[in-house]
Amino acid sequence: MTYTDSSGENAAAPDITTIVASNNDAGVISFRINIPNRAALTVDMLIAMEIDSDNNPATGSPDGTDYAIELLQGEVFLFKWDGENFTRRAGDPPATSLIFSYQGGATITISAAELGNTKNLRFNTIVIAGLTTDPVTGDLDFTNATADVAPAVDAGLYTYEVKIGRATLNVRNFSTAPARPLAGKSFALRLQAARSDTGALVQGGRVTCVGRIGSARLAGTGRFVGRQAVCTFRIPAAAKGKTFRGTITIVFEGLKASRSYSRTIG
Repeated sequence: MTYTDSSGENAAAPDITTIVASNNDAGVISFRINIPNRAALTVDMLIAMEIDSDNNPATGSPDGTDYAIELLQGEVFLFKWDGENFTRRAGDPPATSLIFSYQGGATITISAAELGNTKNLRFNTIVIAGLTTDPVTGDLDFTNATADVAPAVDAGLYTYEVKIGRATLNVRNFSTAPARPLAGKSFALRLQAARSDTGALVQGGRVTCVGRIGSARLAGTGRFVGRQAVCTFRIPAAAKGKTFRGTITIVFEGLKASRSYSRTIG
């Protein structure tokens, strides 16, 4: 989703032009905040987001937001509404997925799981520049600061739906051992697969092996060896010159990955 903010309100202030929100199938949300008139992140800048993770204005802070993200002086933090204020304690809220980058604007990334497993959320963004720090107290001084808010003050919050597609198993690697089937020898098909949503390699599940030499079925044994599924066949000694056709399939939590192979037996 792309959200367009008004621009040019204050030539001296940071100017948010658009915000692009997206997520992957693992539920990792990315907010790209485009600020063309601030090519680099400087020490006088603060970028903050307030997020209503349950899409319910009756819960959380007075404006219905449950979490706040703050990017300041090269660090990004996650805060949670505690009934009185946005607070951050050691490990609460957890924010292991929270990262940022900056180039002509900030890209802030966080897992939906660390925003209360949000599926539908509302958010706003403010970018402030011109901050200074009191050398005695260390407090931020906003006296000469300028800012831009998106959406505009009193315009409500942007809404975003986290859409996650059904996970699949993707083939990462397929190989044989040896390179081709040989008469009277063992021959193996090896398959490695990973989940599309998390990228995790599958290390268990059901391995199905189908083998044929000509029209005759050839039994195979399937199992996992480390992070690979392996189907092992015993090639008959009299099969030289015939064609071996085999298929190896992994089934894991209802997800399936398969690869077929065909070659003349040596």
